[in-house]
Amino acid sequence: MLSSRTRTQLSPGIIVLLYLGFGALMWTVRGWILAGTFQNVLLIVGVLAMLGITGVILGDWRNGMYFFLAWLLFEDLIRKYMGNALVVFFAKDVLVAVVYASFFKVTSREKVATFRPSFLLPLGLFLLLGMAQMFNPGSPSMLYGILGMKLYFYYVPLMFVAYSLLRNEEDLRRFLVITMALAVPVALVGIAQSAFGLDFLNPHAGPDLELLGHLTRETHAGAAVRRPPSVFVSDGRFDEYLVLIAIVGIGAAGYLLLRRGWGRKIVFPALALVALGAMLSGSRECAVWVGASALFLSAGMLWGAPPRARETYRLVKAIRRTFIAIALSLSMGMVLFPQSFGAHWQFYAETLDPRSPYYEVSDRTSYSANNFLLAFTDPDWLVGHGTGTESLGVQYVARLVGQDVDDSIGRYNLESGWATLIWEFGALGPILWVAWGLSFIYAAWRATMSVKGTPLFPVALSILWYAFLLLLPLTFQGLSGYQNFVINAYFWVLAGVLFRLPTLGKQNSLQVNNAISSR
Repeated sequence: MLSSRTRTQLSPGIIVLLYLGFGALMWTVRGWILAGTFQNVLLIVGVLAMLGITGVILGDWRNGMYFFLAWLLFEDLIRKYMGNALVVFFAKDVLVAVVYASFFKVTSREKVATFRPSFLLPLGLFLLLGMAQMFNPGSPSMLYGILGMKLYFYYVPLMFVAYSLLRNEEDLRRFLVITMALAVPVALVGIAQSAFGLDFLNPHAGPDLELLGHLTRETHAGAAVRRPPSVFVSDGRFDEYLVLIAIVGIGAAGYLLLRRGWGRKIVFPALALVALGAMLSGSRECAVWVGASALFLSAGMLWGAPPRARETYRLVKAIRRTFIAIALSLSMGMVLFPQSFGAHWQFYAETLDPRSPYYEVSDRTSYSANNFLLAFTDPDWLVGHGTGTESLGVQYVARLVGQDVDDSIGRYNLESGWATLIWEFGALGPILWVAWGLSFIYAAWRATMSVKGTPLFPVALSILWYAFLLLLPLTFQGLSGYQNFVINAYFWVLAGVLFRLPTLGKQNSLQVNNAISSR
């Protein structure tokens, strides 16, 4: 029982005011429901959820970090039902600012783990170029520069937050399991949309999102191939998330088989659902990268397996279980959703098989290269047009400043990521991007090699592989992946996790040595 000193006392007047306020709120919500204005109800729910998450973050930034990642995944779902309301779009930026504030407040009075990455100099040079290009005379408005700086750099501090988030391997296990658990509803919604129709949890939210969230292609035989967006506003964001989470899931599966404990009953089913989601995504790029990553990471994990035969056998079991889970998931999808599964399989076969008359891989490859060369036809390719002028979401900025996006920017229809960098930053753009990207990958490689032969290696290798994909080949195809706020935030979180792994490995080795010496 609480003592009188610790028990919270409220005066009768405050209690009456709280009841009156709650009653007024319920009466207002009742009126909205009767009037059919569910958007107002959803807005209230979203605001309350955001306030609750803010309170959690301020109280404990470690737990709050996971609530922020959950909001990051499902914010688009609220946004769609709010008619693409931009006020919802910026909620995550407020939440991550609260995470930063709470984290740095703790670091100012408590000692937490920190580090200085070796790639800060090239990344800093790219940052300075972005700041300078905000004042490019070719930019129609400073708002474009603010947009671009947010997309490129706003989530970079999450690397330091995630580094300090992991105090031991139990924190690592928690991160991996929660990450995969959050992927389950995302994958399930995408699978349901592909099988039952794109209107499932996917309202028609206006012209800006209609094509992005209700895209259907057809095979040459006329079978419909749906492109589900899942909880996101676009099918592309769903595809990019599936590639990310499949790679992380494979690394998590390897780690959890080498380290006994909880979490495997969540990670393996989640990975199976993600694989089925990739199959039914309707995206050839997603399906190919998920399949190729599974093969590459399996071979890589065996190469870096612990030297003891027992642990190597556990890793072989992890790989075997992963492929069995994926095979069972795909088989179940084929049985439960034969029409949708068959249409997607036919689409992949006729466009990815070189023997098919409808083979498209070579065309897509040459398209990215030709689109990159298209940037050099712009007379201002040396100096560029300013940060953010060809970035994701540029249409919203154009609307705010009262301009037609086609008249002011984007005249060349650039899709290649390197072409976008030339358009925004000039000739230095792709050079500095490749410089900091290679520097990051080298630092990630060193961190991965430092845990080679330990149970941490599968996690490190999966993050290294994803960093390579995102910063080089995927960025060459388009910057939408890196600029996608979900992918960008997770990338920097995973970077912090990767660079923390060597320290966790040393901690574990020290604990083992101490246990042996105490016997």
